[in-house]
Formats: sequence, C-alpha cells, structure tokens
Amino acid sequence: MSSLSALHVLLVDDNQHMRTIASAVLKSAGVGTVREAADGGAALEILREYPIDLAIVDFNMFPLDGVEFTRLVRNSPDSPNPYLPIIMMTGHSAKRRVYEARDAGVTEFIVKPITAKAVLDRIQAVIFHARPFVRTEGYFGPDRRRVQKPDYKGPRRRASDQARDSSAA
Repeated sequence: MSSLSALHVLLVDDNQHMRTIASAVLKSAGVGTVREAADGGAALEILREYPIDLAIVDFNMFPLDGVEFTRLVRNSPDSPNPYLPIIMMTGHSAKRRVYEARDAGVTEFIVKPITAKAVLDRIQAVIFHARPFVRTEGYFGPDRRRVQKPDYKGPRRRASDQARDSSAA
C-alpha cells in the first residue's frame, strides 16, 4: 500500500482498550493523524472541527451508536462531509447487523477482533476501490451493489422495480 502519512482518520469506539489497539495498528501502518472519540456525538464534533479522510466506527456505542452516526453523516443538512468513507468495526456480525450498517450508508465492514491485515485491506478498499454514491428516496451512501452483472440490459434491477413498471403500463 502506498504511504498513508497524509491520511486523517477518525477512530470512534466507546472501549478505550479497542481504540488503543486500533490506533496502534493505524499508526504502525503509517497513518498520519488518528483522532479518537468515545461515541458518535463526540465524533460528529471532531468532524466539524478537523479535516477527516476516513472514519472507523464501532457499531454499539451509547448514547449515539455507529449506525446513527453514519446516518447523520450521510443525511444531516449540516454534515461536514456526507461522502466520508466509513468503516464499521464490530463484534456483532449477524447478517441483520451487517444489513443495518450497510443500509445506513457504511462503506465497509470489519469484524472484531480486528487484525492489522483486515484494517489495512478495508482502508485500501475505500481508497483505491471507492464505490460511487447513490441517492434514492430512502438511501444515500455508497452503491451497495458490489457485483455488476454484464448481462443486465435494463434501467431497473429489482423485482419490485419490474412490478412497478408493469403496473404503470
């Protein structure tokens, strides 16, 4: 991976021990600036005060958890950067939790216990393989489709889209 010394990362976790571990991983990889917050509310204040290139956020925090933090970053009118890459870091990897984070607009997902390789792989993914952002009536965030089907020939992809098209005809 090329030098990460210019990268400004916001690390948000209510567990000080986890922040220490993740911060050590980031600094040992050469990340230039790591700012830390213990919850989503404090993280939003940091976003308003400092230039941040990437946020790594815990799922389960109080009073403002990682999912709500992501929703506010993506959708709040006073968000300093709705396009901020957000990596969700959590020990809760049940499918519904992953979907909840994805549907809030999380860019990538990493499961605890973290490894240096996993963290660096996700950082590389958001930097070098950034997905375009999509805005719909109920969602704003990175395109959730990771696979583009070459045989697809129409404007709509979902069965519900096709049903809507049929009822309109």
